[in-house]
Amino acid sequence: MIQIITQTQLALLSEDASASPRLRKNLNCHSTNEAACHRLFNALEPGTYVQPHCHLDASKEETILLVKGRLGVLIFEADGSVAQRLLLQENAEQLALTIPMGVFHSIVSLQKGSVFFEAKAGPYRPISLAEKAPWAPDEGTPEQAAYLAYMLEQFS
Repeated sequence: MIQIITQTQLALLSEDASASPRLRKNLNCHSTNEAACHRLFNALEPGTYVQPHCHLDASKEETILLVKGRLGVLIFEADGSVAQRLLLQENAEQLALTIPMGVFHSIVSLQKGSVFFEAKAGPYRPISLAEKAPWAPDEGTPEQAAYLAYMLEQFS
């Protein structure tokens, strides 16, 4: 069956993200978590915290394509220092990137209603302890707010 994604669906996805405690929501285009290829739309609202992480599986490089809004992507060195800042925004030169295996990264939402499309190999596996950046706080901890503020400062 053909799956058609509409602007209305993406607007509703952003509304759902705004109402979510994590301030993000995804719309999968793959049928199951076991699918060999994962394709999904991610709505990220300002204030969401995506813990810096990397993927250690060689097949898990990920491609991110901005669909609408404004996002900041941070690439980190192994020690936690910022190696690169990428601003993805509508009608700008940079709109997508592919992150290779082993590269620590995170995304911050810089505008309400921001949505990106992500593609990577399946099956879905939660981020392992070894893939979480040891210098960044875990999601849901009190330290998360200060670290998110630090990440946002990289784009001000």
